[in-house]
Amino acid sequence: MRKGQSNGGFGCFTLLTDAVRKRTILESIHSATSSTWITVVCGGPRMTFQIGDKVVYPNQGVGTIENISSRSFGTAYEKFYLLRFGYNSVTVMVPFSNAANIGLRRVTKDREISRVLSFLSHGWCAVNPDWKARFKDNTDKMQSGDLLNAAEVFKGLLHLQLEKPLSFREKKMLERARYMLVSEISIARSVPEIHAVSVLQRALGKAGLTLPAVS
Repeated sequence: MRKGQSNGGFGCFTLLTDAVRKRTILESIHSATSSTWITVVCGGPRMTFQIGDKVVYPNQGVGTIENISSRSFGTAYEKFYLLRFGYNSVTVMVPFSNAANIGLRRVTKDREISRVLSFLSHGWCAVNPDWKARFKDNTDKMQSGDLLNAAEVFKGLLHLQLEKPLSFREKKMLERARYMLVSEISIARSVPEIHAVSVLQRALGKAGLTLPAVS
């Protein structure tokens, strides 16, 4: 973390991800009135969502646009999406100007969900034997925000888990990929998550794999 000048209550800055380190900063703000941590992502082109929209934030999964607010930074003025993730109550503020840069997107269409499920059932995925290279590749895929990339990470780690125990960090990545798949299938097909879990298990079963339980 590196220190920055205070600007309207904004304090310490840290890079969001390697993929966007040259154009994006992430700022964590601790609310004085609650224990909630709010994250603000600042930077570049625009895209538009409405309050109530379900959107996908890279490497976090599906969240809801809970509010749209405005803030001023000296002479600059910016509108923000207030995005909430229900599974861990994380709140993220994303400027309109940076939504495209960080990969904020709408939930995958059902046609793409079918493609993802087909990959999990019949697709081929390579598993890099080198831990460092594998973890970097998988991290990049997860941070891309693309659901098929998340499916590749998920299937690859499931295959690897059959051969040897996963490291703590890869277990967490497997859990995150599982959550991203289940939540997006649920919303894209308008079904409860328990049904999405069954859909995912059937797809994996065709590949001789088992959906891991939530730890």
